[in-house]
Amino acid sequence: MEVRLNITHYLSLILFSTLSVLCACTEQKEHTAAAINPQDSVSVMISYGINTLVSDSGVMKYRIVAEKWEVNEIKNPPRWYFPRGLFIEQFDEKFHVETYIQADTAYNYTQQKLWHLIGNVRVKTVDGMRFWSEELWWDQNRHELYSNLYSHVVTPEREIEGAYFTSDEQMRHYKVTNTKGNFIREEDKGPDSTATAADTTVTAKRSPAMPNLPKIKR
Repeated sequence: MEVRLNITHYLSLILFSTLSVLCACTEQKEHTAAAINPQDSVSVMISYGINTLVSDSGVMKYRIVAEKWEVNEIKNPPRWYFPRGLFIEQFDEKFHVETYIQADTAYNYTQQKLWHLIGNVRVKTVDGMRFWSEELWWDQNRHELYSNLYSHVVTPEREIEGAYFTSDEQMRHYKVTNTKGNFIREEDKGPDSTATAADTTVTAKRSPAMPNLPKIKR
């Protein structure tokens, strides 16, 4: 009788050990991602198919059309990001469209009120001025546009290419440096009167035209 009890006790220990090992082998592990910290660049908002009006100091300033819009307040500096292209209509104080702007990619550094447009940048105004470049900066604090890359400007009076471009927001006062192109001379305006500028600076002031809204390729 005593031998049977010892064998039964021994078998029980073996069975308990076996079950313990099996349970340990089949225990599920929880897979978790690392916690997000302030250094992570996570957008607080991502929107698609945007067509919205944006105001500045309570006044409607422009309309934004974009396929994708990311708002990131964590990165330094905070920014809006438009990775799939951007189209902007800029309004005057009477809500008339003054300028059309488009680009392949755009950043808006909201605290600095500074736009950075990149890739196939196109600008067209109601006065008939057209601008092309691969980059354009728009400083809303200083109310100016500028580019440090090759730029091409066409107006009803002249066509200019240059290495540096700067202008007011309405593109009525602009400067192009290291230029080349054809433009009408003030002393003898005529249908065939043109002059060529090379390695010079052209500064121009344009008179506003009637607001016949032009079409622009989006």
